[in-house]
Amino acid sequence: MSNSLYETLGVSESASADEIKKAYRRLARKYHPDINKSPDAEEKFKEINAAYEILSDPEKRKQYDMHGDNIFGGQNFHDFASSHGNAADLDEILRNIFGGGGFGGFSSGGFEGFGGGFGTHQRQREPDLDVTAKITIPFDVAVLGGTHAINYNGESFSVKIPAGIKNGEKLRIKGKGKSYSGKKGNLYLIVEVAPSNEYERVGNDLYKNFDIPLKTAMFGGKVKVKTHYKEITLKVGKNTKQGQKFRVKGYGVVDRKSGVKGDLYLKANIILPKVEELDEDLVKLMKEKLPE
Repeated sequence: MSNSLYETLGVSESASADEIKKAYRRLARKYHPDINKSPDAEEKFKEINAAYEILSDPEKRKQYDMHGDNIFGGQNFHDFASSHGNAADLDEILRNIFGGGGFGGFSSGGFEGFGGGFGTHQRQREPDLDVTAKITIPFDVAVLGGTHAINYNGESFSVKIPAGIKNGEKLRIKGKGKSYSGKKGNLYLIVEVAPSNEYERVGNDLYKNFDIPLKTAMFGGKVKVKTHYKEITLKVGKNTKQGQKFRVKGYGVVDRKSGVKGDLYLKANIILPKVEELDEDLVKLMKEKLPE
């Protein structure tokens, strides 16, 4: 049974309360966002605070020791905390798991002072200054990334959209939340991707229909197809069937974690000519020669 809370603080499962407190103080100094300016410092600091709140409380520690990471749905604590990017959300979820009112919020200024560097410990809970809103972005912007202009709370500004974003993902806009005592919360935008008339997205792969003249479908040839990245020339073999798929590797959507692009699948739509537009001799010949 994995016990990743202890790993978060870098202590053994048999660590004393004093050892846990010392480890917490050391790590809190190291990752406090006012001191550590690395991009992941704030998230690490949040995890350290949450781990300490649980392991420093005998009852909560007892619950955790009984169930281990099963209490987080089997995830290790880092993945569990990362999936709840809003500190207030994590705070509330941990309250529900462990019960009681012992969680005082995991803000960057809310832990025990170290004598002049980090402010005063406050057990009272400050108001949640973060706000959540929904935005709808064009399909092409979700695939390629870009900027999207929004108007929120009477203010207009542009939001950077990362390539490959999916429906339901959140974007954090720092300092655009509510204000209180000189502090500002964050705006969390839940992204909704508008549907496309041309493409269907499945994971990181894209699907699109493309037209092929009957002659090319029968005898083979080349067809130009526009994609999100550039126009390509697709080689089509003879006897191509309606709905036949052609895979174009690496022309799908980029995976935000791995940086690897999915594939584009092109589905053939064979265009039949109108009989009245064909040469009369050809029509006559086709009537005579085409199989029933």
